[in-house]
Amino acid sequence: MEMAVVPDVCASGDGPTLTFQNLHYVIRERTSPCTRSREEKDILKNVSGILKTGMNAIMGPTGSGKTSLLDVIAGRKDPRGLRGGQVLVDGQQVTSELRLSSAYVVQDDILMGTLTVKESLLFSANLRLSRKLHSDHAKKERVESIIRELGLQDCANTKIGTEFLRGVSGGERKRCSIGMELITAPSLLFLDEPTTGLDSNTANSIMALLHRLSRSGKTIIFSIHQPRYSIFRLFDHLTLMHKGEVVYAGPTSKTMDYFQSLGYECEPFNNPADFFLDITNGEAKPQSKPDTEEKSLAAHYQESSFYHDITKELSSVIGPAGSLSRVTRLQQSYATSFFYQLQVVCWRTLLNIVRNPQTSYAQLALQVFFALLVGLIYFQIPHTLPEALQNRVGAFFFLVINMVFGNLSAVELFINERALFVHENSGGYYRTSVYFLSKMFIDLIPNRIIPIFVFSSISYYMMGLKPAFTAFLLFSLTMSMVSLAAVSLAFLVSASVSSFAMANILIALPFVFMMVFGGFLVNLNAMLSWLSWLQWVSVFRYGLQAVTINEMRNQVFTSNFTFLTGEMYMDQQGIDYSLWGFWQNQVALLGIMSVCMTLAYIQLRRINRWK
Repeated sequence: MEMAVVPDVCASGDGPTLTFQNLHYVIRERTSPCTRSREEKDILKNVSGILKTGMNAIMGPTGSGKTSLLDVIAGRKDPRGLRGGQVLVDGQQVTSELRLSSAYVVQDDILMGTLTVKESLLFSANLRLSRKLHSDHAKKERVESIIRELGLQDCANTKIGTEFLRGVSGGERKRCSIGMELITAPSLLFLDEPTTGLDSNTANSIMALLHRLSRSGKTIIFSIHQPRYSIFRLFDHLTLMHKGEVVYAGPTSKTMDYFQSLGYECEPFNNPADFFLDITNGEAKPQSKPDTEEKSLAAHYQESSFYHDITKELSSVIGPAGSLSRVTRLQQSYATSFFYQLQVVCWRTLLNIVRNPQTSYAQLALQVFFALLVGLIYFQIPHTLPEALQNRVGAFFFLVINMVFGNLSAVELFINERALFVHENSGGYYRTSVYFLSKMFIDLIPNRIIPIFVFSSISYYMMGLKPAFTAFLLFSLTMSMVSLAAVSLAFLVSASVSSFAMANILIALPFVFMMVFGGFLVNLNAMLSWLSWLQWVSVFRYGLQAVTINEMRNQVFTSNFTFLTGEMYMDQQGIDYSLWGFWQNQVALLGIMSVCMTLAYIQLRRINRWK
């Protein structure tokens, strides 16, 4: 079967040449579920190759190592698994500056669903193009140029889409993902399975787009599983993988002749890509040379002229296999300053909150509902005993519980956006500190502080608590500090785990222990000594004490001919009701919040960014 071949000469110059030699990559797997011992499993076995300007496909069946090879040469694989090899671009060691001239498009389109296509591209332009070299007008022109180049004019102002919001099609999402990487005009472009999840026609249009880009002098390297023939014929260079080894690497136009020389015959009208995968899977048998099966396909390739030509060219370019330092992770560099990144990321975070009613308006509506509920249950609490004390203490406990458990939704924050954060942070969009601070400034204030102030305004006066305005302000401050302390713990859990099930367990346990040792359900003075330390880490304890001091000081409660002051009640409970006693509870809540937030930031920095 003859193959239509696209000329392998680019129209406007040559892109970079990527060379890799003797790449050996392993992963560590447990020998059995019951033991902690691990053994190494080879993923890549001394793989070498040269990838030049044009369309460079890495193809193979599932588990062949094609994606691992792509990730290693793109610097996206954990370097601890490398046991040998080196990667060079144009014969030079990969540096931070050289890394900025390349781009990587992930298999699953990781985009902020509430932003439009144009806003997503502009977000990438603002963060990845230097302000010294590109004005705001130049960035907008660059975005418009990318939109025209990728054919996104019809959906430029359409939101990407979420599970609650209908957006662009799969092909348009993929084009947008590619466009966000093309913003920096990279000469070297990596793509992981660019046709996955797309229908046949959409996949064909995406690959045709990449082909056009390659003709403008770019080196495009991508992994692909089983392309249709109209896509396969666009490849300039094919690397065929099987079980971590290369079984063919050379011009796509010569692939059929190579396997025919080994005795494999392709049936008429059969897709060459399917035929090659049948060979690697062992489903196709050699017809004219049965003895071919005695050797592995990798061994046959190492005896071929293609392998010897590559080996000869590699030895002249990079010499013998180099050290591992050539493929380790580089220090990330950024095109924009810290404060400019913070401004851009905060603006996007705010847009996402405003366009996500379930995370903003729902939080406010929930607080209003609970405020009305509490206000109705404890409406105008009297000053007569025993209702005066019982209802006030019960209301305070209910309020603190609402502040703590009402913020469980914060545990989803970093889990929902974990993939987005890892992708953008690894791609040099922004610093980890910028992302973390944007969540603190934008998520905490609108979603946590404002609803709580509304909650306090409604519930406080409906319950008929101390009428002084300063007392109301201190009440609102206490509710806010309790809420922020609970949110900070939720942030820590969210940054530490990647699944909702584990996060719910880890956040529920400390909240329950805090509630038990908060001073309402158990008398802290009668607590066992070896458990007493738990009261010092209880958000409930500090919240209950602060709101109790604020309400009970200078209050007198009566019952017929007897009276009880708030100070007398607090003495019985062992509560320090001095001015310092009130503020030390606020300081303690601030301390819990600071420690949890600091640990959450550390956990964000420790998130595994490797594949």
